[in-house]
Amino acid sequence: MSDTPQSISSHSALEQLRQLIQQQSLQPTQPLPGERELAERFTVGRREIRRALDVLEEEGRIWRKQGKGTFVGPAAPVQPLVLQDLPQRSNLLEVMEARIQLEPGLARLAALRASGEQIALMRRLLERMQQIALEDGDQHELWDSAFHRAIAEAAGNHLLLGLFDAVDAVRREPGWQHLRELARTADRLHSYDHHHQRLADAIASRQPQEAATAMREHLLALQQALIEAINCGEEDRL
Repeated sequence: MSDTPQSISSHSALEQLRQLIQQQSLQPTQPLPGERELAERFTVGRREIRRALDVLEEEGRIWRKQGKGTFVGPAAPVQPLVLQDLPQRSNLLEVMEARIQLEPGLARLAALRASGEQIALMRRLLERMQQIALEDGDQHELWDSAFHRAIAEAAGNHLLLGLFDAVDAVRREPGWQHLRELARTADRLHSYDHHHQRLADAIASRQPQEAATAMREHLLALQQALIEAINCGEEDRL
């Protein structure tokens, strides 16, 4: 999946808001700053702030009351691992290898441990993702990432969730944006929607092996798309 510059901003806003929620989790009665203040603090547009808040609300991290503000919900997210030098020492193919090793296991655990609320969240995220047109790569990428993270969180292992966050942060390295764009097509997005539906169904029906298999097949398809994008990029340079 690919990122546009706006997508990068949306991810940055989402990660920084998660950190802010972590800091404010002990003060649930205090509202978060307004959208304008958040946009200025994080140096992103208000549109990116709104999109990030939409994801957090869908995840149950925050709740909003008209005229009162936005408040932290009862469950704060795990602090993502920060491994800033990994993008310089890695590449997208290594990222895919790591995801193929990590995420099928997360899907298997999610099928065993996901709560009803977590399964409902996956369904909502999947529905949002399927409603996004190809032209809006920013929003589609944001909901796609949130869907995969919901599975990782439903696995119920904080260490594995931290590893997922670290790998996902490397995956979104801005220098690899062009390759991610080459790997994304309308046909592939349509196919990925089917993969995601199969994943959600396997987790909801408590089928751990089917969930792991569906995740692995999905990631292998992403890996193949990336390899083709890399080959295409090399041909363009010749």
